[in-house]
Amino acid sequence: MEFILKKAGGFMTELPYGELHVSSDETKGFRPFQLLVSSIAVCSGGVLQRILEKKRMKVDGLKVRAEVKRNANEANRITDIHLHFEIEGDVNQAAMEKILDITKKNCAMYQSVKDSINITESFEIFS
Repeated sequence: MEFILKKAGGFMTELPYGELHVSSDETKGFRPFQLLVSSIAVCSGGVLQRILEKKRMKVDGLKVRAEVKRNANEANRITDIHLHFEIEGDVNQAAMEKILDITKKNCAMYQSVKDSINITESFEIFS
């Protein structure tokens, strides 16, 4: 990946899907912390969905909410992320704890930051 400084501020890169604009000023692009949290949430959600399907549990919808805590005294670094999964479908609630453990083990983004960011999960199932 190559990132080019924009004259208006921030950086831009060309990717197969399109342009990605990144800036600390959210009027000029996605903020870096938003992209980091998005990567963890979406990777986890995608892995969770694939595991549920492999276990033959019907998923009609999946929403991931991410709550973020940052430490202003340490360069505003992300210290905690809580992922809340809202799952619509026929899912075995008793199996979810084990499924979430498998999700964490198979999500590359989670594995990349697990030793520096505390990540917790919760879920709700809607029929």
